[in-house]
Amino acid sequence: MAHLEFESRLRASRADVWALITVMPGVNAELMPLVKMTYPSEAKTRSIADAPAGEFLFWSWILAFGFIPIDRHHLRLVEIRPGEGFVEESVSWLQRRWRHERTVRGLPNGCVVTDRLTFEPRIGWAAPLVARIVGVVFRHRHRRLNRRYGEIAI
Repeated sequence: MAHLEFESRLRASRADVWALITVMPGVNAELMPLVKMTYPSEAKTRSIADAPAGEFLFWSWILAFGFIPIDRHHLRLVEIRPGEGFVEESVSWLQRRWRHERTVRGLPNGCVVTDRLTFEPRIGWAAPLVARIVGVVFRHRHRRLNRRYGEIAI
């Protein structure tokens, strides 16, 4: 089991950031060009806030560089706090367990986005490699958020 955490302090309102990070085109805006997630057409404009908690939502191909299939992800949100965060607990061909908790906290001059990840690859000996890859992808996601909104100095 691996655990990773990432945090960004953004120069944008919690509402603006929440609106982007809770729709699939916004998710892909963070992920690309490293990774892209496919989704059904009805998910294009549907917000996480509108999804039924606890139900599997859809299958998604995880595509390296936007076109090389590397995994098949079965997306399920188990907790949704509109405007504040969500918890995703999913499975995939490569991950026995995938838990992604994302929170967005307001600040006087922006917000803080935090990602907490817990995952267990189906192939145990691959855990260190998977942790490196997930780390690269999530550091990239946070760089993309910082580039889009600007970073608040601590």
